Amino acid sequence: MVKIYTKVGDHGQTKQVTGKMVPKYDLQIEALGAIDELDSWLGYVISILSPKADQLAPKLKTVQRKLYELQADITVKRHHNISLDDTKQLESEIDAMMAKLPVIKAFILPGGNPSGASLQYARALARRAERFVVALNDKQQPLNAEILEYLNRLSDYLFALARYANFLEGYDEEKSKL
Repeated sequence: MVKIYTKVGDHGQTKQVTGKMVPKYDLQIEALGAIDELDSWLGYVISILSPKADQLAPKLKTVQRKLYELQADITVKRHHNISLDDTKQLESEIDAMMAKLPVIKAFILPGGNPSGASLQYARALARRAERFVVALNDKQQPLNAEILEYLNRLSDYLFALARYANFLEGYDEEKSKL
């Protein structure tokens, strides 16, 4: 039997892929953790998609795979798989979905049916992951611009997916009263 615990982190340290021991609050560890949290949440979203929105599952699984690549790009020096093409793909899909949706004339409240609401939460998690990655880039480990661009566009993509899921399910978005 292979044990999944190593006890390496029992005292607040963790080992980076390079073998270096760092505190669990190290910026790289925080960034990777935020991306992992988003990736895990997307797995949950896929599991609760309604029959009307289950066509979004392949798109979300693609994002999950890209997030693994992004983590590797952050962790492994010569690993550079996230590209401008990945961001352009998100933009293309955003434009296609938004063309099918009513134009936004006011702020909308995050929510809707479970599929749309959970995608709104994924959008917020993507923003948090982006903040950690930007801090890592600015303070500790310069990253490829493609990583920052992809994460920035990903939250827009998840917003569009949330609206699209609610649209597929016939939910009328609730407008903010600002």
